[in-house]
Amino acid sequence: MRRITRRGFAAGVLGAASSLLVTGQGTAEAAGEAGSAPMRGMWLATVANLDWPTKPGLAPAEQQRQLLDLLEVAVERRLNTVFFQVRPTADALWPSPHEPWAQYLTGQQGKDPGWDPLGFAVAEAHRRDLQLHAWFNPYRVANHADADRLVPGHPARRHPQWVLPYGGKLYYNPGLPEVRSFVQEAMLDAVRRYPVDGVHFDDYFYPYPVAGEQFEDDAAFEEHGAGFADRASWRRDNVDRMVREMKQKVAAVGRPVRFGVSPSAIWRNRETDSSGSDTRGLQTYDDLYADTRRWVREGWIDYIVPQVYWHLGFPAADYAKVVPWWSEAVSGTGVDLYIGEALYRAGDPEQDTPWQDPDELSRHLAFARGYPQVGGHVFFSARDVSRDRAGALARVVRDHYGGAARP
Repeated sequence: MRRITRRGFAAGVLGAASSLLVTGQGTAEAAGEAGSAPMRGMWLATVANLDWPTKPGLAPAEQQRQLLDLLEVAVERRLNTVFFQVRPTADALWPSPHEPWAQYLTGQQGKDPGWDPLGFAVAEAHRRDLQLHAWFNPYRVANHADADRLVPGHPARRHPQWVLPYGGKLYYNPGLPEVRSFVQEAMLDAVRRYPVDGVHFDDYFYPYPVAGEQFEDDAAFEEHGAGFADRASWRRDNVDRMVREMKQKVAAVGRPVRFGVSPSAIWRNRETDSSGSDTRGLQTYDDLYADTRRWVREGWIDYIVPQVYWHLGFPAADYAKVVPWWSEAVSGTGVDLYIGEALYRAGDPEQDTPWQDPDELSRHLAFARGYPQVGGHVFFSARDVSRDRAGALARVVRDHYGGAARP
């Protein structure tokens, strides 16, 4: 069963190389085409305690120490941006008036941890000249399918009509306008309350396909789908509206806040659409109903971080083919392009041979330097930035990050 973490997504997509995927710089770093400073980022995941805190229920002082250690590691690795997951499962890592405290802090959903992780993280990141982007998951409610396990008063329990089970998990239904309004307000509370530098969505929109199961949104389609050629077009419009409206609402906050998305890296395969990439993998347009290329073309996002979690030469999705496709996609749009890098694969004995070479990631950056649209890279994830199992990030720092890159 597919895990819900970013690590799980990448492993699942490439684990599906046997199924979905066979569907027939010295010290300089280029700035993005739009003229922004080079991005050197890391994702800091909190869902399932993937990166932080190491387990639920730790004392506030220990949680703070662990968080500071990860921020210090970012500085040591000469990074400049942290994407901090603050809404992993329809919950919050700040005192939200809309949603309960995340269970990953105390082990109990809704329990006050005794401190404010997001406020602390923003202040401490800025103290270290790091930008902090608040990373939200819009629709995921729970990594189980039992609504009764949610804390009493949870919005999903107050509004059971908003929620659909799928693949052993619970999701808000993207086809309901009231859901879209609610999750936008829940996320914007953090943006209005804290001086975050960005708003960040990951790759989860409609859920990843599960063989033999249907996402049962018939009633919503019947009520709201008039005028659409088919359900797929309606679902894409639902996600389009979420992205477009979120950009507008973030822009209305009254201070500069960037809005970006880190989708799965294949918009469409060339064999499906002549405009697609020379790949054979899961397609965000068709499988997740996320028209990522349109978001770029319409300027509904400020930046995009496709998760190019494949090595140079990978047959089904070659890094050397995916990066040029995205470079062309953003060219002339004003949308910044950063490449999501699978640091977690480096040195993992279960990965393909190229990932055993500590120079693989450094070669990624060297290759991407040939495309001026690429404005930097983001590494998954913070735990791997810290341990750097194969020394791959150390090679990147040595070869490409010769000096600090202020955000």
